[in-house]
Amino acid sequence: MNTLELKGNWNVMKGKLKQDFAALTDNALIHDDGKEDESIGRLQMKIGKTKQEILDILEQAKQLTF
Repeated sequence: MNTLELKGNWNVMKGKLKQDFAALTDNALIHDDGKEDESIGRLQMKIGKTKQEILDILEQAKQLTF
């Protein structure tokens, strides 16, 4: 998933992530342009997954929403 895909689909994926991971808050799911690594880092801390696992989860969420 590239940066543009992440940015464009973030709001849709955010809802899916909140459904799948109850520990995620709106603050954990804030996504600022150009700060993808920071966003992924927050997700890593909240749900205890590796960066690659987070990217895989985001890819799955993207596929389920479209």
